[in-house]
Amino acid sequence: MLVRLRLVGGSLVGGALLLTVLCLGAQNLEQRTRLELGFGRTAPLPSGFLVGVALAMGVISGGSSAALLLQRGDGD
Repeated sequence: MLVRLRLVGGSLVGGALLLTVLCLGAQNLEQRTRLELGFGRTAPLPSGFLVGVALAMGVISGGSSAALLLQRGDGD
């Protein structure tokens, strides 16, 4: 149980740090694009910001799924 909590906590902290650095770095970017979704459009965001958000969400979801799929061991 402790290993699972450490995995989830580490992935949440890592994802939050990535998002924080990403938000700080994306403030002064000039070129901003909009995503065309089926039901509307997003706010104008830098393309690097969109890729970074996808990366941070991948870190969070990957760590969470690893914690959920972890086999129960002798120490759990």
